[in-house]
Amino acid sequence: MKLIDPHNPPALPDLEIYYEPEFIHPNRSEQLYNYLLKEVRWQHDKIRVFGKEYDQPRLTALYAKKGLSYGYSGIRMASHEMLPEMRLINRRLQKEHQQTYNAILLNLYRTGADSNGWHSDDEPELGKNPSIASISLGERRIFQMRHKQHKEMRFKFWLETGSLLIMSGSTQHHWQHQLPKTSKAIGQRINLTFRYLIDQSTKG
Repeated sequence: MKLIDPHNPPALPDLEIYYEPEFIHPNRSEQLYNYLLKEVRWQHDKIRVFGKEYDQPRLTALYAKKGLSYGYSGIRMASHEMLPEMRLINRRLQKEHQQTYNAILLNLYRTGADSNGWHSDDEPELGKNPSIASISLGERRIFQMRHKQHKEMRFKFWLETGSLLIMSGSTQHHWQHQLPKTSKAIGQRINLTFRYLIDQSTKG
């Protein structure tokens, strides 16, 4: 799989990604990482894959507007109220990137054995063309993408601490992404994924 520079992503069909290496300043990223590691209400769920239950290979948490929940892989996550630091980042994303988000799904990758397999963020509550803004803190990890129909279209790049990756447009309809395992001895990584959830309780 080709390693690319995310500042200059390949011109491939159905792909809309934006990468900013130091969205969170290096001096601030460590402080924010330690704050989230301590304050977030991390949980360890089981996921259902092809009818079987497995321990999810990472810890997760959902912080969102009151009353919202989020479901994937047989999990239905209840949300907590956003922490002050989360609200500050959310307001900055809205100001600088004209995106509206009302929820944050957080992941804690404790070692290189923790991972997130091939998937798309295409659940109904995310809407038709969701914008997903991903902020990385802590250890850098490889991020991989592949086209759903044209599997030869695939690439990977590093997600550095403090970086921002935005996937938007029809990307989730046509592309999958994953954070693979690594056998290397590495430190922990926190990932905040900002998204807009449609309130399912108000529908039909």
